[in-house]
Amino acid sequence: MKINIEMTPEEARKMMGFPDLEPIQSAMMAKMQEQMEEYFSSMSNPEVMFNKLMPMGIQAMENAQSFYREVAKASMTPSSKNDT
Repeated sequence: MKINIEMTPEEARKMMGFPDLEPIQSAMMAKMQEQMEEYFSSMSNPEVMFNKLMPMGIQAMENAQSFYREVAKASMTPSSKNDT
């Protein structure tokens, strides 16, 4: 025996007793859209965009360069041990 029941997702949700989450979803999507618009509108200023992408700024890049320069120097200096 086979029974086919045609109903919309809304009717099926009500029949199964599931809660209506559409108001919560709409509120969350509106909040996300608001935050994204605020974030991208601030990106129109190049200085603000640079600060968001690199919070520590130029100093962080210079520190990294200095670190790698010292590592390279240390790897090129001869070892104080005799390798005989």
